[in-house]
Amino acid sequence: MEFAGALYHVTSRGNERNWIFYQDDDFALYLTVLDEVCERYNWVIHAYCLMSNHYHLLVETPDGNLCKGMRQLNGVFTQRMNRKHKRVGHLFQGRYKSILVDKETYLLELCRYIVLNPVRAKMVNSPEEWQWSSWHSMVGNTYSPSWLSTDAILLQFSQERDQAIGSYKKFVAEGVGVEVWPKLRQQVYLGEEAFVAKHLPMQKAMLGDLREVPLKQRREKPESLSKYENERVDRNTAMINAYASGGYTLQQIADYFGVHYSTVSRVVNGKN
Repeated sequence: MEFAGALYHVTSRGNERNWIFYQDDDFALYLTVLDEVCERYNWVIHAYCLMSNHYHLLVETPDGNLCKGMRQLNGVFTQRMNRKHKRVGHLFQGRYKSILVDKETYLLELCRYIVLNPVRAKMVNSPEEWQWSSWHSMVGNTYSPSWLSTDAILLQFSQERDQAIGSYKKFVAEGVGVEVWPKLRQQVYLGEEAFVAKHLPMQKAMLGDLREVPLKQRREKPESLSKYENERVDRNTAMINAYASGGYTLQQIADYFGVHYSTVSRVVNGKN
């Protein structure tokens, strides 16, 4: 299921569970390809962890294009790994697996779950000891790439960076042993019943159940963003009205008003 603003937990495993990263610069190569894909497809990554034979991503797609981006990500990485290591054939085991996530309920929980993967696998004692995850950018150990939503996550804890990082570390440490998958529904959704009920008709429509598809309505052409701005009571109202028109993505609105994508997301979801 693809739609603007969807959040997914994505995993992809090595063919026959073999390694997909053979040495340190293979991990770095993957992050280079991920950077290219995020730039091309306007993705926002909230968390990631690269393991020896699989990886985890928490991906938000402002433009509803997960399939195209994943095809590019796994395809280009496979090509480059094959050239680099003089190998042929598939690197990944079939298609990636994606789960649609209720952002309001499970965003932070999955950010924690993902960086704790090496700890659960008993490869390290803490996420600090594993180099290839978003943990180090979150806590300020390394540079945070433009596509990684570090500040938006930290703002969930505090507006003061040092305090936010401390709270984030404590939150992650408390997540050891916490399971998130008991709330997984139909192997597709991670969310409460209301979240499933909201998106199930979309899934049925994609599977061909026309009884679940509302009759199409012709949407009027949206006003220009400048008009929404000029008619606004305040900036937030202008952004909400522009998004409600259905003619603009969150990223397009963010670019116009000169704010971060996550700011627009919070506004239209009533978080500001």
